Amino acid sequence: MALKVNEIFYSIQGESSYAGYPCVFVRLTGCNLRCSYCDTRYAYEDGDEWEIEQILEKVRNYRCSIVEITGGEPLTQEDTSLLATRLLTENFTVLVETNGSMDIDRVDRRCVRVVDVKCPSSGEAASFYRENLAKLTSNDELKFVIAERADYDFAGQILKEMEREGFRVGHIHFSPVFGSINPKELAEWILEDHLQVRLHIQLHKIIWEPNTRGV
Repeated sequence: MALKVNEIFYSIQGESSYAGYPCVFVRLTGCNLRCSYCDTRYAYEDGDEWEIEQILEKVRNYRCSIVEITGGEPLTQEDTSLLATRLLTENFTVLVETNGSMDIDRVDRRCVRVVDVKCPSSGEAASFYRENLAKLTSNDELKFVIAERADYDFAGQILKEMEREGFRVGHIHFSPVFGSINPKELAEWILEDHLQVRLHIQLHKIIWEPNTRGV
């Protein structure tokens, strides 16, 4: 069993409700989307084949309890679910970050599934697999990356749909596109509309130079 891996590194978790914690990142190669603001284009194609046991050995060596499987889009690779389950079996806390275009039930529900709902400015808003909304659990997280007001309004409509249908999720993040919108402006919109969401700023881009890899 093997996966094509772009990079494995140890850093501070910059996103999700685990922001600020040390975390091992397993970035897999390949993505089925081409978002306008993508900051990991280098993971579209570059990578090497790793056996799952090799990945596990590398992760263990960092002596860190939190692991994030990301990309690219990790669910484009068949054995991603097996890697997640193996990590869970070894008592790691496992986050799987996905672009929302694929069925999240391919991943063990014991994982924290961080699902990105693509907003209009991404150019990929039509990609969202809407059935995922009903599959979210209190262990999962939903993320909206926002570059402009139209994205914010789009996200608001999704939240209304979720409320109407009785769908629940552990955390909802509104994340400003770095360098495209002032977080203060997004914060003001959230406060004005009394939304129960988390303003989510990419912590790693504040700590390190925004284009730095492996942090």
